[in-house]
Amino acid sequence: MCRLLGVVGASAGRLTELLATELPGFTELSAEHGDGWGVAHWHDGELRVDKEPTSARTSEGFTSTLSRITTDAALLHIRLANPGSPLVLANTHPFRSATVAFAHNGDFSPADAVDDLLEPEMREAVAGTTDSERFFLLVRQFLRRTDPVTALSSAAAEVRRHATRYSGLNCLLLTEQSLFAYADHDPDSAVSRRRGPGFFPLNYLVEPDRVVVASTGWDQPTPPWHQLDQRHVLEVRRSDLRVSRHLTRPELPPVAAVKSGVR
Repeated sequence: MCRLLGVVGASAGRLTELLATELPGFTELSAEHGDGWGVAHWHDGELRVDKEPTSARTSEGFTSTLSRITTDAALLHIRLANPGSPLVLANTHPFRSATVAFAHNGDFSPADAVDDLLEPEMREAVAGTTDSERFFLLVRQFLRRTDPVTALSSAAAEVRRHATRYSGLNCLLLTEQSLFAYADHDPDSAVSRRRGPGFFPLNYLVEPDRVVVASTGWDQPTPPWHQLDQRHVLEVRRSDLRVSRHLTRPELPPVAAVKSGVR
């Protein structure tokens, strides 16, 4: 299980200032979620990712990275690894391509549940052992054919279809145009029963100069915070901070049908 934090600002600024209110509480959560940290952000037209398989609370790299980042759009992740999952860079979020970054909160099993759905190029790109990386590669595969909202919902639908169980598919996707947040968890999972109904929700905050989306774990009073409904995607556009909420209904056929040539 992990924690997520994303932000889009009206203009570029220091990340420590853009998230001044949220960073202390978020960082403190790494007392439990201490198996890795990562930050993805846009700077001068380039998507950059910094990450380490160490606790954010005790990492000089985390502190120095946040202090030097100037951006208008970023996502942050702190990791609580599944038992037995190696604490290595390849398993540390965010995962990325040249133009998109992705971070996941939750898990599904088996971790390779969607491997047979991945096209050869995506399967060869697997670098670690996590379910999260495979979820990301499936999202990337859908992004080749459709928009981010449909890609997220279609990939999540495939995970639910092929996994034997899942606790959460909450995720953040950062593209050049927008930050996307997808909310999806199983309220009957063992994790939800153990941690309670407040563990998995994604909340968001809309202000005149920024929009923030975050996992729970510190005070997020309603209002001004709002909860993102289950199986909805929140889209925050970088160009003008426009916020859209999309109820997801996967519009693409299952991957197996696509691979067989059926459209």
